[in-house]
Amino acid sequence: MITRVRSGDQEAYAVLVRRHTAVAYRTAVLLGGGMDAEDVVQVAFVKAYHALGGFRDNSAFRPWLLRIVANETRNAVRASNRRRAATARVSWLGDDDLLVPDPLTEALSSERRAQLLDAVRDLPEAQRLAVTCRYFLELDEEETATVLGWPRGTVKSRLHRALRRLRTQLEGSTHPMPKEGAGHDR
Repeated sequence: MITRVRSGDQEAYAVLVRRHTAVAYRTAVLLGGGMDAEDVVQVAFVKAYHALGGFRDNSAFRPWLLRIVANETRNAVRASNRRRAATARVSWLGDDDLLVPDPLTEALSSERRAQLLDAVRDLPEAQRLAVTCRYFLELDEEETATVLGWPRGTVKSRLHRALRRLRTQLEGSTHPMPKEGAGHDR
């Protein structure tokens, strides 16, 4: 498919976009893109198209694309935070008016799931990214490493620390936490 796109077949790229839009959107939302997730995904697909010349033929497209989505999401979140901080400094609005509800949080119906997501959000960024890719996006360790641009060992150690921290935070809950090593590629 990539070869067809490189040779100018735009329909081939449209097929790739259709195949990967849902997971790209989920990635953007889960990594904090919120209301900007659709824009992030569009920018990521445009950047991916222009970067196909550097795509290695023996690589998987999905993790490569999700790495671009992850980078674009981080950029969008940083830009949003800067805008929000600037607005807060000069705005006459009250604090309550500046809070924008996160669509993902609103969509969650289970109180326990909300507690788990809150705990995941409280993780340090590197641990949160590892947990999001591995468990919410159901990527294996190798794909997670590719998406985040980290060595596989770094993914493993950050997942280990994140799961230990989440267990401690959610101790005594009825929500089952993944066991260390369970579901992991070794």
